[in-house]
Amino acid sequence: MHQPGRAAEIKAIGIGKSFGSFRALDDLTLDIGRGEFLTLLGPSGSGKTTFLMILAGFLPPSDGRLLSDGVDITRQPAELRSSGMVFQGYALFPHMTVEANIAFPLKVRKRSAADIRQRVGEMIERVGLKGHERKLPSQLSGGQQQRVALARALVFEPGVLLLDEPFSALDKGLRGQMQAEMKRLHEETGTTFVFVTHDQSEALALSSRIAIFNHGKLLQVGAPEEVYDRPANRFVAEFLGEINMLPLTGVRQENGSMVGVCEDRTVRIGAGSGVSGDALLAVRPEYMSIAREASPQQNGIAATATASTYLGAATKLDLETQHGAKVTVSVPNEVAASALNGGNAVWLTWPSDKGILLPAGGR
Repeated sequence: MHQPGRAAEIKAIGIGKSFGSFRALDDLTLDIGRGEFLTLLGPSGSGKTTFLMILAGFLPPSDGRLLSDGVDITRQPAELRSSGMVFQGYALFPHMTVEANIAFPLKVRKRSAADIRQRVGEMIERVGLKGHERKLPSQLSGGQQQRVALARALVFEPGVLLLDEPFSALDKGLRGQMQAEMKRLHEETGTTFVFVTHDQSEALALSSRIAIFNHGKLLQVGAPEEVYDRPANRFVAEFLGEINMLPLTGVRQENGSMVGVCEDRTVRIGAGSGVSGDALLAVRPEYMSIAREASPQQNGIAATATASTYLGAATKLDLETQHGAKVTVSVPNEVAASALNGGNAVWLTWPSDKGILLPAGGR
């Protein structure tokens, strides 16, 4: 399909997949750049794993075409594709040592004994398994088994590495450690990584781009900062972390920016948009501040603190606006204490460029 060690460029064109009357994927078109780290993100049943299985060759698409470096591989069987796969449960051979597990893909490809020794030795060094070569998978920790699975998938220098929720069985501390290892391996190898997860923070931390799925449809693709700060719709906005939704009326364009009325005050929403009339204003909690007063030039609404959650370095504060909207903010602990003890309304303020304009009622 391409030269070993050369990252693949992949094009999915109108990919669809049906299981009887159920449409698991619908008209998916996506370019995966050479050497990028693309994360497929979405809730369970959104179609992300189905797409990964089509990329791997384990599932044929019902519609559309798949190209790798310009070559049509839509009907090419999995064993003829130069893609490595790391499964959710690692799928290591229990009767084989670490060394033998990693060597297996090279033996299947009939590499020379000298080449196998060299490549296996390099991969063991790279994933930090020196001294564990003769152990069986049952003698390893979860993190070590994960490293074996990664080494086995990368040892034959695939054009693309496909990863299906590989950290789901690990505890939180080990997940963080393996995320850092994954990022390092991607930078060192330059291989195209396609990674499936439903963990938003994991996707934001690892990816060069994120593709967000829901109900078999691809909703948005972009850099982590883009999909987080400029979500294309309400589902993406709410799926990627906490966000406050405030109703707007009279939305219109004015002097190069959008304005609307929120809780009887005019607010600005930065750059122009096709939305007008009634809409929603979405603002991430970390972009909101609490003040005792707000000038007419500031974006601001009055609210009363109702509850708090201590998070260590900060406090999550729950508030209710005068019109009954629920809002959450993340503020320094002393600010939260003052807002809670005061008993009076405070002002919630935010920069105009941090507000996201979304259609009213849309998902």
